[in-house]
Amino acid sequence: MQKILEQAVKKGLQKICNVTIDSVEFQATKKDFEGDFTIVVFAFLRLIKGNPVEIGTKLGEYLVENVTEVSSFNVVKGFLNLVISDSYFLNSFNTIYKIENFGFVTPNPKAKAVMVEYSSPNTNKPLHLGHIRNNLLGYSVAEIIAASGKKVYKTQIINDRGIHICKSMLAWQRYGNGETPESTSLKGDKLVGNYYVKFDQEYKKEITKLIAKGKTEEEAKKQAPILVEAQQMLRKWEAGDTEVVALWKKMNQWVFDGFDITYTALGVNFDKNYYESNTYLLGKDVVAEGLKKGIFFKKEDGSVWIDLTEEGLDEKIVLRADGTAVYMTQDIGTAIERFKDFDLESLIYTVGNEQDYHFKVLFLILSKLGYTWAKNCYHLSYGMVDLPSGKMKSREGTVVDADDLMLEMTNTARSISQELGKLEGYSTEEKEVLYKTIGLGALKYYILKVDPKKRILFNPEESVDFAGNTGPFIQYTYARIQSILRKANFDYQITLSKVNEVSLHEKERSLIKQLLLFPEIIQNAAANHSPALIANYTYDLVKEYNSFYQTVPILGCENEQEKIRRTQLSEKVGKIIKAAFKLLGINVPERM
Repeated sequence: MQKILEQAVKKGLQKICNVTIDSVEFQATKKDFEGDFTIVVFAFLRLIKGNPVEIGTKLGEYLVENVTEVSSFNVVKGFLNLVISDSYFLNSFNTIYKIENFGFVTPNPKAKAVMVEYSSPNTNKPLHLGHIRNNLLGYSVAEIIAASGKKVYKTQIINDRGIHICKSMLAWQRYGNGETPESTSLKGDKLVGNYYVKFDQEYKKEITKLIAKGKTEEEAKKQAPILVEAQQMLRKWEAGDTEVVALWKKMNQWVFDGFDITYTALGVNFDKNYYESNTYLLGKDVVAEGLKKGIFFKKEDGSVWIDLTEEGLDEKIVLRADGTAVYMTQDIGTAIERFKDFDLESLIYTVGNEQDYHFKVLFLILSKLGYTWAKNCYHLSYGMVDLPSGKMKSREGTVVDADDLMLEMTNTARSISQELGKLEGYSTEEKEVLYKTIGLGALKYYILKVDPKKRILFNPEESVDFAGNTGPFIQYTYARIQSILRKANFDYQITLSKVNEVSLHEKERSLIKQLLLFPEIIQNAAANHSPALIANYTYDLVKEYNSFYQTVPILGCENEQEKIRRTQLSEKVGKIIKAAFKLLGINVPERM
């Protein structure tokens, strides 16, 4: 409709004012005024001299006369509000009603793909609340980009090597007495995480003893025997020591198995895993090549750097003096490897905003190395998740565990559902499935409805609210629609005719207009890497539907055509809610 109007406005202004314009500025019509599309007349005044109300009136008259879909208009100052005919909205609805995957674009199998990296955990601890935001955000962005018509690969790089891994390994060797996930009935990631905390406790004790013997705090931190031993273990791992590598493989597998359980519960997945133990040497050859070309320079101690001061950044190390790689080196190598492994158009990194500078430097280095695809790399930066109790620290064991949080959400949903007492006739098993659906839906929606860049203060109880901008409120509306459809004892899926003779209730118009926005919302959400646009669109759709539901009869309509149309509208709203929530990784219950 907007394209039709734009062409008509251009022709109209050519005829009325004898001017050629390049574009037309549209706005949503303000709720105080009648109209479906608003044209900003002020924007034409740089080319047309005259009174904006007069210009708007002449243009409105032209559009009513020449565009069959425009039924009337009104002018408010420099804004031309156009009222579109009921028949246009009815025809549009009849068209989209028959489209099963309305809003979704089928990817071109020959097109290049988009890779989305998310999660990327360390194998020394379980996933926590911060990982939950990362996973939900990365997974949802991948799903939205796929819905917009792109081929998408989901990936993670697992940080499975380094001193932090050795700390857990050493603590288990010293204090574990051979315990395993099986012998303790603990998930493997939790068991290993406990030993990471144990290492830190013992390390602090040793520091205190060394300070008491006269060492400075800095000396004590470096000389604590448990840390020195962990560093020796890392060197043995890098040298391929059989015993250390065997322990590393065993404990990492415990963690991988634990992660898989969490990922399944959270409803996220990956097409490919990369492991730091395989990628940490990548990039060294690229640095050597860049050194020859003068992109990097070597300092007196033998370390290799890049000077980015001309770009407003600083000097950045890419190889240590002893020739070992830093994270930047690995990331350079891994990015190149991914573009070799897959035919990629772009690469999206879902990483917290504390790494903003790192990615700015990474993309700039890749560009200087001559990789033209570097301009298509994007850092999906997001704010941290806080709790009312304060900041989390893994090594001190004050992290909110992802599994525990999901369980708490289910329990909160159970408690609130039981208070409301609306589950008569449900079996115990059906109730438990519903509690999980509500609890996880509440968690995911609460996190994803917020713009990724914003920090979140997460309140579990506030998220499981059956009113307001929450997951359960939207799920409840979906379940209400399914109840209406179950009660419909007539064939409501027939094609309605005589659209030109039908007048719509204003609530029907508003609902159809909201439904028609869905394809544009998907494209905008994909372009902006923002699930929040999908979440808040769905909330607006649900508000429109509930207003429609409370204002007009649906199954109680005496007019057969109206009854069928309003039932069809309800059905389509339900399908869009389900489709939108699927993009957010949220399930919807058929009954609630």
